Amino acid sequence: MRHKMGYKKLNRTSEHRKALVKNMLNSLIKYEQITTTLPKAKVLKPQADKIITLGKKDTLSLGKKDTLSNTKTLISKLQDIKSTNKVKKTLSKRYENRKGGYTRIIKAGYRYGDNAPMAVIEFVDRDVEAKRAYKKKKDSSKDQKKETTKEVTA
Repeated sequence: MRHKMGYKKLNRTSEHRKALVKNMLNSLIKYEQITTTLPKAKVLKPQADKIITLGKKDTLSLGKKDTLSNTKTLISKLQDIKSTNKVKKTLSKRYENRKGGYTRIIKAGYRYGDNAPMAVIEFVDRDVEAKRAYKKKKDSSKDQKKETTKEVTA
């Protein structure tokens, strides 16, 4: 039994574990759905719910001091301004009537090679276009770079 054991260590040092969770949180906020191993998803779920709750407190609070402190807390946890803005502007508005449970974990079989249990973690009521929109922007920027290099060489 794991009584009073705290949290899962994921066979990593504390710095590595913190960086892993931060990067996975940023990816989850950006794409709204990511595929990872089941233990990592179970560690990520409460962290993501806490981030959304912080964003909701930010929009619902009336005092300027609370708003600023919650924003600073979000920035310090995510280390990314774009992710912080998305949490504050879109995700907090989307979940303003929901009291919790902003993410879900769906088991996705086992990984070929090491047979690790895989899972998909996603936001409930997620925006399906979030993943596609970012990929289209990335592809179009590559096409523009190719065109400019062709013009320079010609």
